[in-house]
Order: sequence, then C-alpha cells, then structure tokens
Amino acid sequence: MGRLYRTVIRPGLFAQDSEEIHKRALRWLGWASRQEVICELLDYFFGAPPLPVEVFGLKFPNPVGLAAGMDKSAEAVPVWAALGFGFVELGGVTWHPQPGNPAPRMFRAIADEALVNRMGFNNPGAEAMAQKLAEWRSLGRWPKHPVGVNLGKSKITPLEKAAEDYANSFRLLQPHGDFFVVNVSSPNTPNLRQLQEKSALDEILAAMQEVQGAEPKPILVKVAPDLSFEALDEILELAGPRRVAGIVATNTTVARPKTSDPELQRVYAEPGGLSGRPLAQRSTEIIRHVHRQTRGALPIIGVGGIFTPEDAWEKIQAGASLLQIYTGLIYEGPALAKQIVSGLVERLRKRKAGETIPGFAPPATKDS
Repeated sequence: MGRLYRTVIRPGLFAQDSEEIHKRALRWLGWASRQEVICELLDYFFGAPPLPVEVFGLKFPNPVGLAAGMDKSAEAVPVWAALGFGFVELGGVTWHPQPGNPAPRMFRAIADEALVNRMGFNNPGAEAMAQKLAEWRSLGRWPKHPVGVNLGKSKITPLEKAAEDYANSFRLLQPHGDFFVVNVSSPNTPNLRQLQEKSALDEILAAMQEVQGAEPKPILVKVAPDLSFEALDEILELAGPRRVAGIVATNTTVARPKTSDPELQRVYAEPGGLSGRPLAQRSTEIIRHVHRQTRGALPIIGVGGIFTPEDAWEKIQAGASLLQIYTGLIYEGPALAKQIVSGLVERLRKRKAGETIPGFAPPATKDS
C-alpha cells in the first residue's frame, strides 16, 4: 500500500493545494467515522498489531499516535483507531474560536519530505470541541484508545491573561479528554513561545491545577525544538511542583536547512513552522536530553520526522515512551501507523537477550 500511495495516489494529491486536500480528507474521514462498516473495513487493511504500552496511568494499544494539527475540530475521532493509531491528540484548540492566519498557509517541501505551515490555531473553539466530543460519546463511537487534547492560547488573549485562557479551555474539556497537552511552543501565534519561560508556564500550569476535577487528568507540555537545553531544564524544574505528566518533544521549528534547490528555497522562505524529515535529528536530541535530565522518570512523546520503523526506533532508544506522526502520514500514506507498529513489534522480537524497553510489554511469541 505504501508504494502504491507514493507512486500513484500522492502525485495527484500533491498537484493540489495542501490545505484544501487536508480539508477534503477530513470531511471523508468524518463521514467514515459515522459508518461502522467502513471503519471495520479500514481496520482490516490498516489496523496495527497490538503493542501495548502503559504511560502516565493510561493504557495504549500501541505507542504510535496521531499528532495535533491533523484533526483540529474532532471531526474524525472514531476513524483513527481503524487506521492503526494507538492514540490521538486533537486540536490545537483555543478558548475563543478563531480562523487562523490568512491563506495560503501550508506549503510542501517535497524534495526534503517536509512541510511549512503557519496555520495559527485555526479551530472552532473549546465549546464547539466539547460538544463534538460529547456527540461522539452519545453515538457510541468513542474509540478504545486514549484521546488527548492540545490546548493553545487564543490570539486575542493578551499574554498576561494566558493562564486564564488555558484554564477556561481545560475546565470545559477535561470531562471529555483522557490527557491534555499545553501548547506554548507553536511559532504561528504572535509571542506564544514567550510562554515557555519558566514563570509564565508556571502560572499556566498552576491555573490548570486549580480547575482539575476529582479525577485529575494527565497534563503534558509541548516544547519547541529551538529551545536551548538550559531553557528546557527550567521547564523540567516545573515537572514535580506542577505535576507535569510528560513532555511532547517537539513542535515545529523556525530553523531551515541549507539548500541550493530553488524550489526548496522558495518554500523555506515562507514564515511558519517546519516539520518532517529535517526536524528528525533535533527532535531526537531534545528527547535524549529530557530523558537524561529526568533519569527516565518523565514520560516523553516523541514527534518530528518519523517516517519509518527505524525512525520510530531511534526516538524510543533516545527515551520516548510514545510517538506521534503527522508529516510522515502525508508523505507515506494511511498505512504508515501499521507499518511502524509492525516494525517495532519485529524489532522487539529480535532484541538482545535481556534487553528491555521501558513501558513496552514484550510481544507474544508463538510458544507463549
């Protein structure tokens, strides 16, 4: 399926506008999400083998998740499990509905298997998201895997009121999500990354702690790949006092790879965050640093440049307990989650005697 997608289907899709194709795909997946037979058919072709992982108190059928940004309005929540994913992260969603930045705002750097986007948290708002999630539950279409929600700051909210903005979204959505990600690292909302500064982030996390329900939900922080290790260490200092459940590493980067290709130069000149293969190395460096600094005690969701089982294995060896894909899905097609999980299962079966990966249960063998 992967080769068919790359050689036959992808060229036709890539001949069209990136965001328009994204919208069409989500509309179709939203329709498919309401059709149990269609989901069963997709699961037959794209369902991943079991590779259970337990992280921050939640059980994941496999460690490969859908990254935030793909399903911003919870349009297709039930279908992702049928496409092999072990969890999803919806959003980013903001307290106030907002249209995002002016189009065009998504660009393909095809030769480098990358994307540049400046979407700007376009989403229907926290209230609409809560209603949509409640609808999926009422229809009996809620997935069996964990569902996370990525929370961003509304563009119209001043930085000094950011904590209130995040807390409002969290208060409304916490009954519906299994875990939440504080996104203070998107490069596409003006000055948002200033909220990664320790005191500002501490204020946000404190405000969210105050509105936690009787059954606290895991709260993670998504960091930028452009942070220095010193700045990362300051964020990690909040993990204990603010009961941070994990780190998502990483968001997109404002850095650009050097290239002499005129088409890549044109795309890389566009403002916005870069994702895909060029992000892979820096993302892994951040994961390795966080894992080392926390002595493996703080779970990490690794995201950035994952296209193959080998890419995924590299992130796991660096310290990631879970993984997420987005750009790889666009370039490799709908079988990617299944391919990665299958590859990880095979690697774990072939691991050296006594070798273990924290959080991962050894795959069953024919004799067990």
